Amino acid sequence: MKGMVKNMGYYDQDYESRYKKQKGNRGGYFLASLLGVVLGGFLVILAFPKLVDYHALPYDVSPSQQTGGEEKSAIETQNVAVNVESDITKAVDKAADAVVGISNIQQTSFWHGNTSDGQEAGTGSGVIYKKENGKAYVVTNHHVIEGASSLEISLNDGTKIPATLRGSDVWTDLAVLEVDGSEIETIAEFGDSDSLRTGEPVIAIGNPLGAIFSGSVTQGIISGLERAIPVDINQDGIVDWQAEVLQTDAAINPGNSGGALINIAGQVIGINSMKIAESAVEGIGLAIPINYAIPIIDDLEKHGQVNRPYMGIELQSVNEIPSYYQKEALKLPNDVTNGVAVMRVEPNSPAAQAGLKELDVIVEMDGEEIKDTIDLRKHLYTQKNVGDTLEIKFYRDGKLQETTMKLAGDTL
Repeated sequence: MKGMVKNMGYYDQDYESRYKKQKGNRGGYFLASLLGVVLGGFLVILAFPKLVDYHALPYDVSPSQQTGGEEKSAIETQNVAVNVESDITKAVDKAADAVVGISNIQQTSFWHGNTSDGQEAGTGSGVIYKKENGKAYVVTNHHVIEGASSLEISLNDGTKIPATLRGSDVWTDLAVLEVDGSEIETIAEFGDSDSLRTGEPVIAIGNPLGAIFSGSVTQGIISGLERAIPVDINQDGIVDWQAEVLQTDAAINPGNSGGALINIAGQVIGINSMKIAESAVEGIGLAIPINYAIPIIDDLEKHGQVNRPYMGIELQSVNEIPSYYQKEALKLPNDVTNGVAVMRVEPNSPAAQAGLKELDVIVEMDGEEIKDTIDLRKHLYTQKNVGDTLEIKFYRDGKLQETTMKLAGDTL
């Protein structure tokens, strides 16, 4: 046991002696390390300028610049102007100056019949399509100029020019104005609306909300072709006509009416006309196809009205007449429920000369079924010209008869 204790004691003594030796060595190591750090830092200070000169550092250590007593960062910012030009900007540049604002100025009456100076009753847009003999011509919508005592157009630079109404047409919602052409420089180019495709990009240019947003540009696509929209011309609750229009999702708002719908080449392919403004409907704008509008524009410019074929009769759709009168007054067979009833015939008119009488019911024209007044007007206005011959089938006293009519020129 004593030996064991002696060995254990020896072991302890040896550990303590070794601990003391290590402690002394660590102090020496520390002094050596400290000296190395000092010498290393000194060498870095001496070498740093050379490293900068040789661009050996991974970062920029250029000295800060002093400007006006304030330190200016070595990293400077720069404003960059980007010149963006695209097919859309080119199209807008080409057509925008040909689109003008239109002011509908009307007289207002006060007590004792006195009238005030004309006041702006409404605004819209128009398209300058022609310049000739010192005059310029603007196409717009009929409803833009309706009821005006005087008219005025506004160019994109703010210039205002008095305008004269050449003619307007309620059926197609088109009108033509004449202005002094001395201030006019840009004329719109008409495109081909028959070549349009659904999904094709288009741009609407106009003056929504009048002068507040003059020259506004909105972009969209052709959403639909040959849309038929019912139109109540005299606001009596009965549809009188179906307008054939282009549908687009380009934003068209009040004041855009009469403005241009252009293709990506900057050509006018439609005259913006209507917008379905219901709370449940968004993004449905309508425009009159330019190919359909061109002959109307020509007639309005040259004659002041559209020279349409004239029959000389007052009409009513059979489906609007109570069934009792269909049988008792019109004496129609039971299987005949459509057609157009002749309510009055003007003396010496084409209809009178063709032998048509009151209460006759027209059911066919040139072999085409006529279901109502819309069908009759569409056939007459789009397929016939003044001087043409019209083949008519009609019922009189329950019997089907035929006649031929030579169309004259006037309005229905």
